[in-house]
Amino acid sequence: MAKVGKRFAEAAKLVDRSKTYAIEEAVALAKQTSTVKFDASVEVSFRLNVDPRHADQQIRGAMVLPNGTGKTQKVCVITQGAKEQEAKDAGADYVGGSELLDQISKGWFDFDIIVATPDMMGQLGKLGRLLGPKGLMPNPKTGTVTMDVAKAIEDIKKGKVEYRVDKEGNINLMIGKTSFEDQALVENFKAIYSTIAKARPAAVKGTYIKNLVLSTTMGPGIRVAVEK
Repeated sequence: MAKVGKRFAEAAKLVDRSKTYAIEEAVALAKQTSTVKFDASVEVSFRLNVDPRHADQQIRGAMVLPNGTGKTQKVCVITQGAKEQEAKDAGADYVGGSELLDQISKGWFDFDIIVATPDMMGQLGKLGRLLGPKGLMPNPKTGTVTMDVAKAIEDIKKGKVEYRVDKEGNINLMIGKTSFEDQALVENFKAIYSTIAKARPAAVKGTYIKNLVLSTTMGPGIRVAVEK
């Protein structure tokens, strides 16, 4: 661990902790300070002035990033009848109904996201204690409970990200990889920033986005200037 610690310390010296950077500068610096030898994820963290205990301040949704995330997600579709073939044709990794639910109930989780048709939610709901803590329960707000399974799968494969404010008022999500061109990361950042900014609850007074940090896997945090 000492070697990793030393690399991190050297990288951290390049970041001015007292400064907030323009997003273009922050992206270049994040790539420069990535300390790992693999293609690291680039993540953004929003600290929001919201109280998620109130229903009208529970910010949640999903969007397709302009340049994708660089991560291939395995999609499991829970459906029945004609929708099974639609899901297979659209490129789902796993498709099925009660037999897949039975596998999941026994601890099978070889997938990243579940898409379900509304008619299956009654059965899926019984696995809430298993799926909920893992963030795998489908939700209409994120487009994962839908009759249009082909569109849902297409969006996920293109680079769809889900965002959800945690109980501390933070949203963390991946916007790409360090192998991306700088401009692609900047475009992805601006797209999610615009979406979060538009989701500002009417009840919020004063500053809405309190802090914004860009980082890579095991890299130092870089504060990003919040647009006025």
